[in-house]
Amino acid sequence: MDIRITGLRKSFGTFAALQGVDLPIPSGQLLAVLGPSGAGKTTLLRLLAGLETPDTGRIDFGGRDATTLNLRQRRVGLVFQHFALFPHLNVFENVAFGLRVLPRGERPAPAAMARRVAGLLERMQIADLRERFPGQISGGQRQRVALARAMAIEPSVLLLDEPFGALDAKVRSELRGWLRTIHDQTGYTTVFVTHDQHEALELADRLVVMREGRIEQDGPPAQVYAQPANAFVYDFLGRCNRLYGQVRAGVFQAVGSDAGFACIDVVDGPACLYWRPHDTVFAVEGGLAARAGAVRQIAGRRVLALAIPEQARAVEIDLPNDRAIPDHGAAVHLRPTAYRVYADAAQR
Repeated sequence: MDIRITGLRKSFGTFAALQGVDLPIPSGQLLAVLGPSGAGKTTLLRLLAGLETPDTGRIDFGGRDATTLNLRQRRVGLVFQHFALFPHLNVFENVAFGLRVLPRGERPAPAAMARRVAGLLERMQIADLRERFPGQISGGQRQRVALARAMAIEPSVLLLDEPFGALDAKVRSELRGWLRTIHDQTGYTTVFVTHDQHEALELADRLVVMREGRIEQDGPPAQVYAQPANAFVYDFLGRCNRLYGQVRAGVFQAVGSDAGFACIDVVDGPACLYWRPHDTVFAVEGGLAARAGAVRQIAGRRVLALAIPEQARAVEIDLPNDRAIPDHGAAVHLRPTAYRVYADAAQR
């Protein structure tokens, strides 16, 4: 099922949750919608599900206007962050629930329903839990039950709202790979809302970054990460350093530094230079002068903090394992190997 969103706007009182969103989603694509709190991600998902009605705009499912249809009419599978399982029903009955409440003419016969639910439990690797209740299984298992329930009705579209947000880091990591496998096997058109950059970059075929009800960038995850459209996207996706300064005649110079960095198509005036901690080398001379600070060990990675004169925000670099740790307060020079300069970013 392909989806086309055109001119979608939605406000709650004076708050504009969506401000004219246009978004085509091809059939079978796994689309991640990423952004900070208040970006409009969940509002977009609820509008797709039919749980909210847009102020203006249109939503097409397979070329059919679905804007005024409710969730059942759209045949959407919806998975929430907190699972929303029925505590008084066992796993089998939770998965079967969506089938039991279908209109009589669409409801499978009891034997067909049992086969469909049993097949989903096998696919989700929870067949041995069919008689247990939600309170008797783990968070990761409950998430699998929630996804099986959403898939039981053979939905036209699968919508996932922060599906791993309530789980611990290890379980989240395991379920990300499992969800990608399930998507590849089923081929559902899937919209996955998250604020977790790692989930979006790892799972999605395509990434949409939102802020304040608008789409900031849309493209393949690797491209969005490597070629951010603006300072917000660069700062939001992954770790980054930021230096304030000025651009003059195609050269960025940081406040408090003599080092210059060439930048193309950036107008003269206040600007910020952004770069990733792993895109850094030490320079003998001609780089950014800095003072070494503390070193942190993060999951096998050594991260060195550095203070740069007249910059309020410290920078961090990934320290190679074969590089000696500088003494605290030692003078060093460093140079970004890949960076982006954005005009007026200092004022944003």
